[in-house]
Amino acid sequence: MFYKPENGHNLPRNPLQACVVPRPIGWISTIGKSGALNLAPFSHFNFVSISPPIVMYSCSGYHVDGDEKDSALNAKETGEFVYNMATWSTREAMNLSSKSFKRNEDEFSFSGLTKVSSEVVKPPRVGESPISLECKTWKCIELPEAPDKSKTILVLGKVVGVHIKDDVIKDGFVDTVKIKPLARLGYKDYAIVDKAFSIDRPD
Repeated sequence: MFYKPENGHNLPRNPLQACVVPRPIGWISTIGKSGALNLAPFSHFNFVSISPPIVMYSCSGYHVDGDEKDSALNAKETGEFVYNMATWSTREAMNLSSKSFKRNEDEFSFSGLTKVSSEVVKPPRVGESPISLECKTWKCIELPEAPDKSKTILVLGKVVGVHIKDDVIKDGFVDTVKIKPLARLGYKDYAIVDKAFSIDRPD
């Protein structure tokens, strides 16, 4: 099949989300100007540069209380956020934190997660995550308006602190298979990394 996104398609669900997979889940914790905490998962997330270390996530749609979502608003206003790795063991809590909350409601408490203080930034980390990256917001970019007039904000942040739990380091390397990171597929589908293989680059 072929279709132009602006013209739509004849399938029951948007297939485009299933065309770039698997996608890492950016489980983003932020803190607002009022001190209210926020935690939300985003499947439009990735590393975009290792030197300097830059990660990005994008927030689409309206907040339940109107305007842009907390994860973008907070990153812009306070200049900080934390990426927390979502894993097989945290899948239920991650999903709970995706609920549409009113501003100032605490997703950490609702999802039964542990708040752990960060070292460099103010937003807390998810204690159950094996890896967390403390970030300073580098730039926020407003992408083209959606058909429903909602905003999509692309947030880029520089990694200023890295937390890796000691028990997922094996022989000096992060043991990804032990961690079992979650990845987003299309629709409501997810995958876990439970097998890995290596390929040497050609000289």
